Amino acid sequence: MKIVAVALALLAGSFTQAAAQKLPPIGGPYPPPFTETLSNNTPLAFGMDADEAARALGTPLNYVRGRPGEEIFLAFRNIGGSGLFYKKDRLFLQFRKGRLAGWKGDWGHNWMWQ
Repeated sequence: MKIVAVALALLAGSFTQAAAQKLPPIGGPYPPPFTETLSNNTPLAFGMDADEAARALGTPLNYVRGRPGEEIFLAFRNIGGSGLFYKKDRLFLQFRKGRLAGWKGDWGHNWMWQ
C-alpha cells in the first residue's frame, strides 16, 4: 500500500508545470548581484581612512598599537545571536599611510565552553 501511495505521489508531482524565474522588464529593477546577497558581506574597501571604515562598519574603532598612520584598530561587530547571548566578533583593521591596507576577523574561542 505504501509503495502505491509513493508511486502516485511521484506521478502526480511529475505533471505540475515548472515555473522558471522570469527576466526583469527592460529598464526595470534588476536583482542585486550575488555578492550583495551574501550574509558575510563586509562593507570595507582598501584605501579607506579610519573614519570612513568606522562609518562603514557602524562601530567605533579601538586603537590597538602602531605609530600615527601605521595603526592597527579593533572593531567589535555585533552579529546577533540568541536573545540571551549576543555574539560579538572582533575585526582587526591594519592601516598604512593612513589608509586601510587589510583586515582580519578573529573569532577566537567561546569562553563559556571552557
